[in-house]
Amino acid sequence: MNRNPLDRRAFTAGAAAAFASTAMARTTNKLNPARVIGANDRIQVAVIGTGGRGFYVAERFERYAEQVKPNACQVVGVCDVYQKRVTLAKERFKCKGTLDYREILDDKSVDAVIVATPDHWHAQIALEAMDKGKDVYLEKPMCHTIEEVKALINTVRETGRVVQVGSQTTSGDQWWKARKAIADGMIGKMIMSQGSYHRNSVEGEWNWKIDPEAGPDAKGDNYVDWKMWLGKAPKRPWDADRFFRFRKYWDYSGGIATDLFFHVMAPFNICWGEPQYPLRVAASGGIYVFKDEREVPDTFHMIAEYPKGFSVVLSSTMANSEHIPGTVRGHEGTIVMVEHGRFEGYAPYITVKPEKRVISADYKAKFGEEPIRIEVENKDTMMAHIGNFLDCMRSRQKPTLDVETAARAQVVITMAVMSYRQGKVLYFDEKNFKVVDKPVRA
Repeated sequence: MNRNPLDRRAFTAGAAAAFASTAMARTTNKLNPARVIGANDRIQVAVIGTGGRGFYVAERFERYAEQVKPNACQVVGVCDVYQKRVTLAKERFKCKGTLDYREILDDKSVDAVIVATPDHWHAQIALEAMDKGKDVYLEKPMCHTIEEVKALINTVRETGRVVQVGSQTTSGDQWWKARKAIADGMIGKMIMSQGSYHRNSVEGEWNWKIDPEAGPDAKGDNYVDWKMWLGKAPKRPWDADRFFRFRKYWDYSGGIATDLFFHVMAPFNICWGEPQYPLRVAASGGIYVFKDEREVPDTFHMIAEYPKGFSVVLSSTMANSEHIPGTVRGHEGTIVMVEHGRFEGYAPYITVKPEKRVISADYKAKFGEEPIRIEVENKDTMMAHIGNFLDCMRSRQKPTLDVETAARAQVVITMAVMSYRQGKVLYFDEKNFKVVDKPVRA
């Protein structure tokens, strides 16, 4: 538990850049060579973290192999620190199970792992998995800190492993249609993107059911390896609320920002055409309704500015369910991405609305001056995201939400959490890959 793969991943920017030109061409790790997967080979997948999300993702991998591409993959191992979850997953997937993720990583028959643990474990397990020659389907958020973002980028470059970050929203057709519309000049100079993520939970967001029998002193299926679960987080006595409702606490999560805004920022970085790191970020909000043990706010807002001269404005509350339409605004037009506001939901079309007062004659000749509907393919984004990951394991190409695109989303939302907690505007020093208190000179 004391091993820290981040220490040796702290390459200098120059060394990382020099490495990048050759590392991506690799298909194996020299110390832990991976199996070369052929077009017809069945990929062996294990899931680490078999709570609600991990169990669901594993079932979708299985369904993909049953309904989309027969025998594409198979779940061959499961892991969790809660014995009851291990037992249930072993029975469901007819495979081996363990309380220690390192047993999964040491198994040479496993080609890829699904990492669906609490957020504070995402990076460490993904880094160790890549070191063991395994590809990774990494649930969002991809990590918990800025330092972990850089470590993941460097490790993908070094090992040549495939990492698909699990925001399946990015496999939706609307983002790629918007990307083309922006590239074609349909909105002119981009000015601002905006979106929201709203819910209203009777119980209070993230107040999932607690099993009163579970704990580190329990026997049999009720046993929880609490020390393992805490990992590098601050040491604390057993707390069932923290274990079962981890998204309410800063030690393990960024709350709304990392759980929900990732589903907004990752797609925006797809449709902008060129993923962007922020220039400065500010956030605000508070605990206005759900006044329980939680530390994270139930209402949260973020503003981010970018070096190329545009902004992002995001709004969210867990105490009201009315969304704000997702949009990308330009000087000559606006793309309404998601009229109903739910970024992970299906939108049958996107709408481009020209700014009639300012569009040029060339714009009118090319696009007209009336709103344009662009049809969007209706597809199961989860199946598409999984399929893309498995295909990339065979081709060794970058997946839809590769680690560097996801990094742009992760940095801005992690900075938003830091801004909220520190009560000040923060700036990103991209050259040195760190968050600073003052503007960075060009």
